[in-house]
Amino acid sequence: MRTRVVIKQKGGVGKSSIAVNLAAISAHQGFKTLLIDLDPQANSSQYLLGDDATYSVDKPALEPNVENYFEEVLGATQSKGLLGNAIGSILKNRSKGLESYVHQSPFKNLHVIPASPTLGALAHALESKHKIYKLRDALQQLAGQYDRVYIDTPPAFNFFTLSALIAAERVLIPFDCDVFSKRALKTLIENVIETQDDHNDRLEIEGIVVNQFQAQAKLPREVVQQLKDEGLPVLESMLPPSILMKESHLKNQPLIHLATDHKLTQAYQSLFNEIEQNKM
Repeated sequence: MRTRVVIKQKGGVGKSSIAVNLAAISAHQGFKTLLIDLDPQANSSQYLLGDDATYSVDKPALEPNVENYFEEVLGATQSKGLLGNAIGSILKNRSKGLESYVHQSPFKNLHVIPASPTLGALAHALESKHKIYKLRDALQQLAGQYDRVYIDTPPAFNFFTLSALIAAERVLIPFDCDVFSKRALKTLIENVIETQDDHNDRLEIEGIVVNQFQAQAKLPREVVQQLKDEGLPVLESMLPPSILMKESHLKNQPLIHLATDHKLTQAYQSLFNEIEQNKM
């Protein structure tokens, strides 16, 4: 089983789009694939599961979800009252395996553990009880059930991001070609290296995924070249901008199922092939 985490310390759907579309190609090629959505925005969950995974004031999040898993890890139930999420009575039951929280997507070989908008409320309790390795341990129990795992992370470096990095072997870092992304990239790489040193010596930065790359424009080319000149692992397969991505989101269909021959789909296919050929 190969586990990848997609991590970016800035909001937007680019991170989730990359996680979902690589997972969808993986499944389409016959790999049994699991996507775990740790981002409370739930973009990946909604992309693959549609209305079932949407939530609002009047509509609760789809269950079972990743928050339910971490509640089990804590041995606690959540009291969901008007004032939000308070840790309820402590349960001594042994936590279930991750397979209990999996949903089948509409696409063959592709399963999802959906996000929850209130996941962040558990972070302090999980940290104080030293549960940082639980996701890694749970994924190890799934080794015979899945070939590939993709983890979509929150747009911040927090308990859940660190849990994902500890659980993974490989890191993909989406990068938009702008100065702000370049500044954030250095901090993000430092966080990954610190995680390698302190928690997970198997972890490797598989590559920087250049997103929204306009090959005809001078600035994006210059920024990418600067990254390469600094010795950063920029992947050769870059993702162009396209309105097709918005259509893909609206129809809840990953690109490989929506428009196989489109240039953006082919760019994702090239990216998938590149990372799969990387033996590391």
